[in-house]
Amino acid sequence: MTDFTTDAPIARVRTAPPKREYYAYFTLIFLATLPLCFLTWALSAARRMELPAKGPMAKAWTQARIITPQIFNA
Repeated sequence: MTDFTTDAPIARVRTAPPKREYYAYFTLIFLATLPLCFLTWALSAARRMELPAKGPMAKAWTQARIITPQIFNA
């Protein structure tokens, strides 16, 4: 017979953050990174004299996708 009274397994319940809150943070971070991405994209285009493969919207979207989960995992 197993005795679970002293060392009972802990049931870990992971609650997902509310989607509204995630999307609110995502939107704020996306809007905050957008001007800097436009600037770096323009400087990169001017320096190389060709358009970069990834546009400023895609870069800002990627940055928001990286930063937002880090906020919720902290």
